[in-house]
Amino acid sequence: PGFGAATTTAAAPATGFSFGSTNTGTFGGFGTTTTTAAAPGSTFSFAAPANTTGGLFGNTQNKGFGFSTGLGAGTAAGTTGFGTGLGTTSLGGFGGFNIQPTQQQQGGLFGQQAQQPGQPQPTQLYQQVTALSAPTLLGDERDSILAKWNQLQAYWGTGKGYYSNNNAPVDFTQENPFCRFKAVGYSCVPVSKDEDGLVVLVLNKKEADVRAQQQQLVESLHKILGSNQTLTVNVDGVKALPSDQTEVIIYVVERSLNGTSKRIPASTLFSYLEQANIKAQLTQIGVAMSVTRTELSPAQLKQLLQNAPAGVDPIIWEQAKVDNPDPEKLIPVPMVGFKELLRRLQIQEQMTKQHQTRVDIISSDISELQKNQATTVAKIAQYKRKLMDLSHRVLQVLIKQEIQRKSGYAIQVDEEHLRVQLDTIQSELNAPTQFKGRLNELMSQIRMQNHFGAVRSEERYSVDADLLREIKQHLKQQQEGLSHLISVIKDDLEDIKLIEHGLSDSGHMRGGILS
Repeated sequence: PGFGAATTTAAAPATGFSFGSTNTGTFGGFGTTTTTAAAPGSTFSFAAPANTTGGLFGNTQNKGFGFSTGLGAGTAAGTTGFGTGLGTTSLGGFGGFNIQPTQQQQGGLFGQQAQQPGQPQPTQLYQQVTALSAPTLLGDERDSILAKWNQLQAYWGTGKGYYSNNNAPVDFTQENPFCRFKAVGYSCVPVSKDEDGLVVLVLNKKEADVRAQQQQLVESLHKILGSNQTLTVNVDGVKALPSDQTEVIIYVVERSLNGTSKRIPASTLFSYLEQANIKAQLTQIGVAMSVTRTELSPAQLKQLLQNAPAGVDPIIWEQAKVDNPDPEKLIPVPMVGFKELLRRLQIQEQMTKQHQTRVDIISSDISELQKNQATTVAKIAQYKRKLMDLSHRVLQVLIKQEIQRKSGYAIQVDEEHLRVQLDTIQSELNAPTQFKGRLNELMSQIRMQNHFGAVRSEERYSVDADLLREIKQHLKQQQEGLSHLISVIKDDLEDIKLIEHGLSDSGHMRGGILS
């Protein structure tokens, strides 16, 4: 718009958490008159004048820099809904709260009268809204800068928002509905029942230390339960967690005087452990947190899925339900802040390590089973051969026994039939076109292949002429060396014989002299 022009802007309708500007705002210029229509579906009804004649940047008062005291510079807003039209003005953020602090407000929260002294203090949500849209701490244009700073803190989910001299600042945590660092993940649906009595204890100790001191932990828990002789503490499982923490799943069994036993319900045990004095004793033994993991009823699950958590865009929540890879086993859960994201990442890495360890164990078991299978197969083959040999030996014994038993008897009819059948089988085997001829043919082919293979193996290698000449020269030198060695040995033998002959002659001469 030009200088002195009139501008009419219609506020965006309620569309949930719509971060991202749909109305870029207006530069009012000098003497600009701006009119804004109210957005339908509003919740927080902050009334403002329909027409405002402002100075520089459309401000109703020209104070120094002339920044607008509301979030929408140069725009006098009507009623805009909180949680339905965020980010519809020039700041690209919380434009749904365009309050002109210099004007008289006609309505308060939900159309009620404005907060009066002596009435109850405003809610935290109202304080956050006021800190983001219309702080009145300084009473001039610097409040708009403070509002932007509060918006930035709310986006990050940290810091304190100062908005009034009469009220304490509001704390911005990552759970506030304006925090941008939010996502949706998935967690497994608990399957244990309340009757199973499973309660999870998170200890600030390593898994190895917990396993080494498991009996001491059980005794300590039994003392915390009052050292009741009818109660027994049992450990269902131990699992490592990130940051050197360990998850221990316990349940308590109560034995009655008649010998029957039952588990304490998880809700009862959890309520007992959450008592202040009991919780202090648990802290002394290193327990950081205790939770129950009981299955949800269909009504609870339906209510959880239908209602989006606080601060999560319903559209994102609906999309998360659609993208659920396994709706029967997984449920969407909100992730707020980088710490939660880091925690889930560490848990994922921990589970990956555990799965890899389990896969390695299974692989080693499979390798061992394969070795056992190979050994078993070899033993089975050995036992089959042994069975065949024993069968032949038993058959030979039976033949000899039958011959001795039948000795002196004439050949019976069935024996004659058996002999005829055996002769027929033998003739079939000896026929040229039957099995024996085929076996002979196969044997001849195998011999020919072996012969050809030997011939090919002989012709397979060839030696270069120069290399062959060098080999011959080397063998010749070796032969000459051996010949020289043989001649030296022969000379030495002749010398030895000569020495022996001389020794024998001297012995005879000595004997004659003595005689």
